[in-house]
Amino acid sequence: MEKEPGRADSKFVLVVEDEPLLLLMAADMVEGAGLEPVYARNADEAIDILESRNDISIVFTDVRMPGSMDGVTLAAAVRDRWPPIKIMVVSGHVLAEPDLPEGARFFRKPYPSDQIISSLRELAA
Repeated sequence: MEKEPGRADSKFVLVVEDEPLLLLMAADMVEGAGLEPVYARNADEAIDILESRNDISIVFTDVRMPGSMDGVTLAAAVRDRWPPIKIMVVSGHVLAEPDLPEGARFFRKPYPSDQIISSLRELAA
């Protein structure tokens, strides 16, 4: 019998991105790493998803987005409330690497796809 998407052994990545094209690109990288994407358009939606699910293993977030918090603040909230969840932060607007929680990974846009896929695999292991 073929396994369904969302099967019990899947690793889920919450992709938080407000730009539709970048959301699709990020989702492609998540799938390229053998993981299952879950989508949020902003940090508020991401928090709602994290509060309602216990199967998210990685949060992949942009820094700049609409809503009550940016990706750096979201990363801190995730580390505080869900410490086991791994964090990956990306930005095309930040010049210096932001102050992120310990263990979080940061990448600048344009996405270095191979490096992100490799990092997602490492974080999911």
